[in-house]
Amino acid sequence: MLNITDLKIAIRGKEILRGVDLAVEPGTVHGLAGESGSGKTMTGLAVLGLLPHGARTTGRIALGERDLLALTPKELNKVRGGEVAMVFQDPATSLHPMLTIGKQLTEHMRHHLGLGKAEAKARAVELLGKVRIPGAEEAFGRYPHQFSGGMRQRIAIAIALACSPKVLIADEPTTALDVTVQAGILRLLRGLCDELGLAIVLVTHDLGVMSAVADQVSVMKDGLVVESGPRAQVLTNPGHAYTRALLDSLPESRTTQEGS
Repeated sequence: MLNITDLKIAIRGKEILRGVDLAVEPGTVHGLAGESGSGKTMTGLAVLGLLPHGARTTGRIALGERDLLALTPKELNKVRGGEVAMVFQDPATSLHPMLTIGKQLTEHMRHHLGLGKAEAKARAVELLGKVRIPGAEEAFGRYPHQFSGGMRQRIAIAIALACSPKVLIADEPTTALDVTVQAGILRLLRGLCDELGLAIVLVTHDLGVMSAVADQVSVMKDGLVVESGPRAQVLTNPGHAYTRALLDSLPESRTTQEGS
């Protein structure tokens, strides 16, 4: 579904990614782990063409047979939000505070799918129900500040799913949430992956999060993927010293859970 080959990015002469390789299959959650500055978020942004002005990019980002790096801005704009969508870390900043939830959902669909007002509303209410927003019909007319952080993140996920993307990039989607709410969001992502056949790239610094939902795990350090493989293999028998260091930094209870 998504195949990244030898992706290199330089910004103002500084090399950020140094040859990233990543393959994400349909119907799987692929965890992309690493500490701050490792390049994991930049990899996700590159897929959507959301890099800073002046970034120099080489390599290949293939969605099916198409190289996203070779698309024109107009062509890429159709892919972004339509075939590839992103959920950001903080829903308080990714949702517009002055627009209702319904407006933010339906504008997205009317732009990409060409739906009429009634069709878009019906799909929006359906999506709010799918991400388990209580009273979806009523929620449609409410504003972001009227929801908790966990509910806002669910709404952000609904917006990302509005145009039935093939690939969903979730960038630290649980970092701003408490542990109980985190678990609910991770279960939601796992369920959506299984139900819709999505390819999900889960970007996080927390290998404990990976242990809950990922099928495959790739570990990044200094702009490179240093280890990649099935979750159980990477988390219980890591082959790279950096992966072992990340695991050793987890609280003992989290490490025990990963080994179980």
